[in-house]
Amino acid sequence: MMTPLDESITGFRRKLQKKLDPGRYEHSLSVSFTCMALAMNYGYDIKRAEIAGILHDCAKHFTDDELIVKCRAKGVALSQAEINAPAVIHAKYGAWLAEHKYGIEDPEILSAIACHTTGKAGMGTLDKILYIADYIEPRRDRAPDLPRIRKLAFHDLDQTMYEILKGTLEYLNGKGAYVDPATMDAYQFFENMREEKISDKSNAPESNSDKSDISEPDNECTDIKTQVSASENLTCDTPDHKTSVDNSSGNNRYRPVTKTKRARKWKLQRK
Repeated sequence: MMTPLDESITGFRRKLQKKLDPGRYEHSLSVSFTCMALAMNYGYDIKRAEIAGILHDCAKHFTDDELIVKCRAKGVALSQAEINAPAVIHAKYGAWLAEHKYGIEDPEILSAIACHTTGKAGMGTLDKILYIADYIEPRRDRAPDLPRIRKLAFHDLDQTMYEILKGTLEYLNGKGAYVDPATMDAYQFFENMREEKISDKSNAPESNSDKSDISEPDNECTDIKTQVSASENLTCDTPDHKTSVDNSSGNNRYRPVTKTKRARKWKLQRK
């Protein structure tokens, strides 16, 4: 049974399919599905993630010049940096459209749409989910190292943000392209977070459980060593294979038990 929210999402899709070109619409669907997968993985609200994904490029059908005109007409503030790199403006105007044309009032959804091109310092969970989903969705194939980034995305959102932003800056700087200050701020934020995590990990005291894992021998091995002292050769069956302990050199080496050795031992016992 469809809920009102499900009906709204279906309506969003119908509207977007009419406004976006087929490739952009398919991309929007793919991003929404990837957002949902990441939301499930990290315990975030699935419906909110789906809406952010499906609407994130709702202003992408306008040209850069049209976006600048529309932002000024609607009172959407633009920085000089955004005017210098107008390809990012569809995110900010898209957030305006999501609120005023699609009826979205959730501030987290609007924030995620607004920063999905540049990122920003202090990004929330949905901000990160949408930014990453836009980068890794299945129809993307040009970014380097995508298989590793896709896998990392389901293990650590913050580290994934750092990796994507680092790669983006290297690409833009290599081309001599303009870099939005918001992207630099986002990179610095996640780089600092990464360094703090590394520092905390290196300074953390060794836990008692770690010490016990290292210092305490396995009970089965202890039993074997005890029995070795009473016999030169001891047969020991394990769930996976059979081994014998050779103590002739004093180093408790293990080697497979062969039928020949068992037969010889049986004959010696008979004598």
